[in-house]
Amino acid sequence: MERDMDLIRHLLLFVEKDPRFDGTALQPLPIPRDFGEDRYTAAQVAYHVGLLIEAGFMKGAVNSMGPIVSRLTWDGHEFLANIQNQDVWSRTKQKIEGLPGIALSVVAEIAKTEIKKKLGLM
Repeated sequence: MERDMDLIRHLLLFVEKDPRFDGTALQPLPIPRDFGEDRYTAAQVAYHVGLLIEAGFMKGAVNSMGPIVSRLTWDGHEFLANIQNQDVWSRTKQKIEGLPGIALSVVAEIAKTEIKKKLGLM
């Protein structure tokens, strides 16, 4: 299954905004249509949550019942802070368009650069 950066962003935004994911317990993620994403399957969500856990952006697990998450990590919050703004996200996606298999760490660096440009630091 291919990584979908829009789904990764959406999952990070969802977990950050939902008060159930405060780190006190593992919570199941709702099925995609329950959080406004009809274009993704439960399998795609589970796969991407697994990737976010492996990347150290979320605390949780994926089991036979689906993904369970407790919270975002510091790195997850940091990455999300850089891609939360829709304009920055759009520019970041433009930069990576047509590049298959780009590393998430590179996407994070591009987003940081776009934030710095927006702040007039570059």
